[in-house]
Amino acid sequence: MLGLSADELLTTTRAVRKRLDFDRPVDPGLITECLDIALQAPSGGNRQDWVWMVVADPAKKAALAGLYRQAWAAYRESPYFPTNEPPHEDPAVRASFERIADSAQYLSDNLERAPLFLIPCLAISRVERPSWGGAASRLGSVIQASWSFMLAARERGLGTCWTTLHLAYEQQAAEILGIPYDECTQVALIPIAHSVGTDFRPGMREPLDRVLHWDEWKGVPPPRRP
Repeated sequence: MLGLSADELLTTTRAVRKRLDFDRPVDPGLITECLDIALQAPSGGNRQDWVWMVVADPAKKAALAGLYRQAWAAYRESPYFPTNEPPHEDPAVRASFERIADSAQYLSDNLERAPLFLIPCLAISRVERPSWGGAASRLGSVIQASWSFMLAARERGLGTCWTTLHLAYEQQAAEILGIPYDECTQVALIPIAHSVGTDFRPGMREPLDRVLHWDEWKGVPPPRRP
């Protein structure tokens, strides 16, 4: 345990890609500890309709990584990829985009080397999908729980990264893992490994006064930053 304060934990839990230790095994007991904590997250209507799949099998990880790379290749060439958009006017932001693209490429190239994957799911039928408001409640619940897992992992010296690219091939992923596709919706794929070092710092963010509104809308959203 790192002994981080609550504020340190919340401000230094980062998306870890290049600093995942692919060679050090992860004790399954650490994962169950983190998931026990995750289950205490708020759940809309107290439904608790989350389901968690941990993937350790090398062949299954490799197959999922193959799906991930297919989706990554398409995204990398799309006009929506940050470095494919018109250059940002701020050189620091441009440099940040480039660093993120480089680390994301590294993760794509090495994804199956992570000792474990965690795939949070919702036990929800595809023919009974809720309205947008209901979906926000249901997804918000499992995402909150997943973030609790990632915070607990950080405190235990583990690195994680929230990814969703494999969802472009969700049905194929379900077949690999034996997930009943019509009854259960995957939400993310989180690689897990011990982090190389634990000295993570807060990330670059927009100043609060640019994104905060009190009582009424004060203008258009600020320029997008990484």
